[in-house]
Amino acid sequence: MNVICVYDVDSAKCVKLMKVLRRYLFHVQDSVFQGVLTPKQFRVLQNELKELTSEKDSVIFYFTYNDKDLNTTSYGRAPEDRTIIM
Repeated sequence: MNVICVYDVDSAKCVKLMKVLRRYLFHVQDSVFQGVLTPKQFRVLQNELKELTSEKDSVIFYFTYNDKDLNTTSYGRAPEDRTIIM
């Protein structure tokens, strides 16, 4: 599944949140990560982030199971090509 995660959290939590997200997704820009996960990896990631965040924080996931339903448009500097090697 293709996943995009955007977040807005207290600055004290930002580094911890980024470390968790970097284990699963690619850092695209400031508070945005994207990548391809299995449904199990997605659930594990969500649980890890729930432990780090509170009601005041915001973490939003956008995801699709189908590459044909995913459209991407970007402006300005083009993102680097990102390939996951496992």
